Amino acid sequence: MDRGTEWGVPPGRGAGGRAVAADVPAGRVPLAVVVVDHDGLVSHWSRGARRLLGRAKEEAIGSPAADLLPVSGALPDEADGAPYQSHGAYDGPGPGLESSLDGRLSYPAAGRARLAVPERDRVDVLWWAYPLVGPGRERLLVLAADADGLRHGDGHVDGDEDADQVVEAGAFERIAPAFALHTDFPGADELARRLPEILPSMSVGESARIVAQVLELGYPVLEFSQNDRVPVTPDWGVPRRVERRARRERAARAATQGVPLPEEQADDGGEALEYAAVRERLELLNEVSGRIGTSLDLARTIVEVSRAVVPRFTDVAGTYLREQVVAGEGFPEGVPDTRTMWHRVAVEHNDEPGRWDDVVPVGEAMPFPAHTPFFQCMTSGEPVLVPRISEEMGHAIASQFEKRDIRPLITHRSMLVVPLKARNVVLGFMVLLRHPERAEFNDMDRVTGAELAARAGLVLDNARMYTYQESVAETLQDSMLPSIPARMAGCDVATRYLPGTLLGRVGGDWFDSVKLPGARTALVVGDVMGHGLNSAAMMGQLRTAVQTMAALDLPPAQLLRNLDDLAQRLGDTYLATCLYAVYDPIASEVHLANAGHIPPVLVRAGDGRSELLDLPTGAPIGVGGVPFEAVRVPVRPGDRLVMCTDGLVEVRGEDIGVGLATLCESAAHPAASMDDACDTIIRALNTRGGRKDDVALLMARLNGIEPEDVAEWRVARDRAEVGRARAVVREQLHEWGLARLTDPAELMVSELVTNAVRHSHGRPVELRLVRGDTLLCEVEDDDHDLPTLLSAGPADDSGRGLRVVSTLAREWGTSRTNTGKTVWFELAPPRR
Repeated sequence: MDRGTEWGVPPGRGAGGRAVAADVPAGRVPLAVVVVDHDGLVSHWSRGARRLLGRAKEEAIGSPAADLLPVSGALPDEADGAPYQSHGAYDGPGPGLESSLDGRLSYPAAGRARLAVPERDRVDVLWWAYPLVGPGRERLLVLAADADGLRHGDGHVDGDEDADQVVEAGAFERIAPAFALHTDFPGADELARRLPEILPSMSVGESARIVAQVLELGYPVLEFSQNDRVPVTPDWGVPRRVERRARRERAARAATQGVPLPEEQADDGGEALEYAAVRERLELLNEVSGRIGTSLDLARTIVEVSRAVVPRFTDVAGTYLREQVVAGEGFPEGVPDTRTMWHRVAVEHNDEPGRWDDVVPVGEAMPFPAHTPFFQCMTSGEPVLVPRISEEMGHAIASQFEKRDIRPLITHRSMLVVPLKARNVVLGFMVLLRHPERAEFNDMDRVTGAELAARAGLVLDNARMYTYQESVAETLQDSMLPSIPARMAGCDVATRYLPGTLLGRVGGDWFDSVKLPGARTALVVGDVMGHGLNSAAMMGQLRTAVQTMAALDLPPAQLLRNLDDLAQRLGDTYLATCLYAVYDPIASEVHLANAGHIPPVLVRAGDGRSELLDLPTGAPIGVGGVPFEAVRVPVRPGDRLVMCTDGLVEVRGEDIGVGLATLCESAAHPAASMDDACDTIIRALNTRGGRKDDVALLMARLNGIEPEDVAEWRVARDRAEVGRARAVVREQLHEWGLARLTDPAELMVSELVTNAVRHSHGRPVELRLVRGDTLLCEVEDDDHDLPTLLSAGPADDSGRGLRVVSTLAREWGTSRTNTGKTVWFELAPPRR
């Protein structure tokens, strides 16, 4: 059977009985296949290219493509349905083909052009250009066919004929997208296998026949089918029926959602083209889905979403988000209105660098009026398609940008505005723009854009929720960690907290310091086992309990005993370790007790030697029924005490002794300040890989209080001694150069000593003054009842003493001791 008979067209005649060229088999139109490499040279030249373009393969291979494709201009549109007529010569290649040849276009393009062919008149052609990606050197696939042959090969299309039933190069249109996916040109068997993937209704045998014809002879298959546009194919002047729009949208939705079309639709020739277009959109959606959401970082996700659609789907992508989303706050409520502020968070484009930066800078916030497409999109939650931005619309949009003319950037471009939604709430929207020379956004693009935006909206919402939850966790953690002053009585304190890097940013590590009577300071470091909000809540309860019991001036061992009892009452779910130390700067000693915690490091001031203090380890808090022991360690002024949690020294797969040795070594390193000393320890231990736990670090430099800064007296149980107490205080303050504090100090000492003498049971009252950053005064007696602040009436004889102290003192307080109680107050030193 000859080839003409094979395809159902008699040899030598077209479908309309018209004679055809002798060297062209009847019923076929030559298809030129040209491949251009990265250097712009022709690397493949088919037989169809020789017939259509008039140059031999030997002459074409290795020649510049621009010389062999001397396109003199894109053809004007047909008028009134009449075939194209010559409008004269044009200079230079057509804009779409020229941009494809020089590599400026990264998306498929198509058009009509007129070529000057040797020894022939100018030939009107339809051309397709597909950028190639892959490991090979091929950069561009150019396909071309005789326009007259495609139109009149089997009948002339007049204005009164049914334009939906025409003869067209259907197989060529279907196979071209498959060619564009591969730069290594697989064999006929491979292409025959892949073609049914694009057209599910095609048999393997038919696929092999089509591939053999196109590859070997350069001819497309001519068949009767409903005429329609492949996404990268321009409108060639053949009208289409408006009622088919709904069918295309249904096909797009069915493919993007993984639902097959009914069999009768899939078998239709026109719907096969629809499937090819939908598969191209599906590949885009899959590619975008793989490129976005690689992390939960909101800023990174925003950039990924914008870059995913440029340049394959659009040329410019601007992303706007609601203020609550950008701020990492809770889920935005309510429908947006004209007062809603939208933050421009990303602008991605393939224009020349910097063209958009000054006019639409990232970070700007603005509302949008009701007459704009943006407002329509954000309030309806549906995509808004503007085929071409007119001068009038461009002016209306530009009015939102004060003193910046955006019209040159947007006028005559095609625009698609798609909402970014999650849980039926609009989080933002994307503005997509295409160059004027690129095909306009159409209905299928609207469906594709909506699906892209839906996926992007979910990814952005996940990142927003993660950012919000992370912010809540950090706020919770920060609220549970105290703000410790850098200077306490007789010591300087520095702290560091590092959240867990892998298991969550909320943990159970904490540190604290508590002011105690006698110019002493309690230093605490603890670690609730586990991570997350439950551990953080348990940590908050234990920290509050430690503060309360420390204010009662309980000995370290007794405090841990009470803390263990409390943990037993709270439940047996969690355990905790705790190290509690009380520093007495006057006695120059540290009183410590340990509940299963790693030991502290003491760095000696004299020789810089560091050592782990040998303490009774004790059981963790929550075990119950285990005794705790305390030890006293003598210290000297300038020594440093380092306390931390195990997250700093413990690394999976490594002996904890290595971390403790590194801790001792780094703690002994000289440092200019306490903060620098903490940073040195963190750098030495935090650079080791594998840390998952959070870290609490507390360092105290034990400065001590010099003996000349402390004055003590014993006052007998005699009211006449109150006057002597005022006198010795006045004399001592003059000696210290604090004469300006004499009057308030005398008055408050008089009140406190009077109360102590009245309520003591026999032991002398002790009076002590301590000079430091503040003036501390303490009065101790053997009565265990703590005084309280009362409201004294005009006729009351008592209740005014503590009211005077509360009014004049900077701070004051009471605490129980082993032998009674202590009442104290502080006065700020006078300003010089």
